Amino acid sequence: MNGSLTLSYQPRIPTALYTCTQCSSNSCSTSLSVTGGGDSSTPEAPATKMSRQQILTLIAMASINFSSMICYSILGPFFPNEAKKKGVSQAMIGLIFGIYALCTLVGSLILGKYIVQIGAKFMIVAGLFVSSGCTVLFGFLDQVSDGTVFIVLCFITRCINAIGFSAAVTSSFAVSGKVFPDNIATVLGFMEIFTGLGLILGPPLGGWLYQSFGYEIPFVFTGCLLFATVPLNLWILPSFDAVPSSQNSFLRLCTRIKILLICFVVFTLSSGLGFLDATLSIFAIEKLNLSAGSVGLLMIGLSLPYGAASPIFGVISDKYPSIRKWMMVVGGMATAVSFCFLGPLPVFHIRSQLWLTVLMLIVVGFSLCMSCIPTFAEMIACAHENGFEEGMSTLGLVSGLFSAVWSAGMFFGPTIGGYITQALNFEWSAGVQGALAFLAGQCPTAAGTENIRVKL
Repeated sequence: MNGSLTLSYQPRIPTALYTCTQCSSNSCSTSLSVTGGGDSSTPEAPATKMSRQQILTLIAMASINFSSMICYSILGPFFPNEAKKKGVSQAMIGLIFGIYALCTLVGSLILGKYIVQIGAKFMIVAGLFVSSGCTVLFGFLDQVSDGTVFIVLCFITRCINAIGFSAAVTSSFAVSGKVFPDNIATVLGFMEIFTGLGLILGPPLGGWLYQSFGYEIPFVFTGCLLFATVPLNLWILPSFDAVPSSQNSFLRLCTRIKILLICFVVFTLSSGLGFLDATLSIFAIEKLNLSAGSVGLLMIGLSLPYGAASPIFGVISDKYPSIRKWMMVVGGMATAVSFCFLGPLPVFHIRSQLWLTVLMLIVVGFSLCMSCIPTFAEMIACAHENGFEEGMSTLGLVSGLFSAVWSAGMFFGPTIGGYITQALNFEWSAGVQGALAFLAGQCPTAAGTENIRVKL
């Protein structure tokens, strides 16, 4: 093949994570060309360990997840309080958090549709570059005037940052699915370790840097960290070439009832996380009398169990695909209960206490992980079952839809949650999130939805 390796994917029996299967080049119409050496003229027996290509892909994806999540999560402990000093209301703070997700939603749909034309590697590198620059710029907004000017610049910076983030994340999901077609849940579970690490380190790091050095340094430091991943991914990530498919579309994908139900599950998961990002810090400072640095440590209770449980649920999801829906059901029920006791709801007549808040955050992190890990693999499987070809074009659509729905929840959670918190209180707002999680827990058990298509 003179220095290039061509892989064509076809339906195959699930294998373990450390497997690299090569299929004959004429077995499927969609192909992926990856820079490297080798000959794919004949099928080879499954390898006992990952190939160099798979190792490099894991390193690249891990760097994206870790650095992006640090940049995203540093705002929680101190920005809401800093914004209040600038004359920003609680509802507007929620909207500043939420606009990031809304722009990510739009960007994910567009970029997911045209990932083949743009190029997966270019989308990742360009997205990281834009996102890192906006993160640094956000650190200098404390120098602008209070009120309207501050709010407008927050919106502009967050919107551009979100477009870059959506490019990197949407493409990374598609690349992971392409390189590990049989073990996507296991790989995503492994990747969520680094997502969890970023979410774990972000809040306490942001709170400590804010208390020690002021508003600017947390954003400058994390922005430079994210920028360091640009040359790293440019160097180690291979180029992916695929043929566009004119038959694939978001509209066709969304005609499947099963896809829509899974999307609602994803929506409620991200809504809960977005709600906590925008409201938990003020609740902890005012009701639990915690400092900004302590709030950062409090948020570890959410992200640590999420990251720790991700690889376990990923392996279970790939090894026993039939129980994926029950993972979503149990996770949804546990999330609903934990949100109701997070405040807790006034109907329980229980006073807000630090130990109870920490315990419920741990349960939320664990249950959200249980619900989230199987969703992407189920969406890909449903697409393939309904005639979508196996290739980068389909993976781009699925990852774009997944990212868009996730972003819709991240917009809804802070925005509506912030409004309810301002109108009522944190306790009732958390109860609303619990009700949404309860509804999502019922979706996977809906009978007879696997083969139903919405007629447009």
